[in-house]
Amino acid sequence: MHHHGYLWTGPKERFDNEAPRRPPRPEPPPAPVSDDDVKAEQLLKRYREVMAEFPTSDLPPIETAYWLIKPRSLVRGTWDGAKEAAAWLGERLAEYVPRLASERDRDTTRLAQLVSAAAEQLHSGADVSYGFYLERPSYLSLAVVTCSPNRSKPELACPAK
Repeated sequence: MHHHGYLWTGPKERFDNEAPRRPPRPEPPPAPVSDDDVKAEQLLKRYREVMAEFPTSDLPPIETAYWLIKPRSLVRGTWDGAKEAAAWLGERLAEYVPRLASERDRDTTRLAQLVSAAAEQLHSGADVSYGFYLERPSYLSLAVVTCSPNRSKPELACPAK
């Protein structure tokens, strides 16, 4: 078992738009029954767009495990140990503390507790995903995904170590 780290920052509005962050359904919608079936044609077109865009988008997926199908270039680090992966989370949080919008989120004791909890979760084989609003308004998404296999989505291939 090992872990991959992911980090995304960007406009809050982009993060809040959940549609591009959801994986496409396994089965496409029904094909239009006639040339006049505009709604079915639009639905099929949108399905094809999502099929093409979701795997290549840098946006954090709604389900953390789906980071595994994103481009390998988005992996910010790979660790064999849960403690090392949690330490990476802690280092990233320390970098962003001055930009965190909420005073509660800037509490270093609370952040240390999050890192400790992350180490326990990762050690058990679970994924970890944290999100924070930043100034301006922007958003910070941090995730560590467990691989080989992933507990919640074992069918997803792991990026190369």
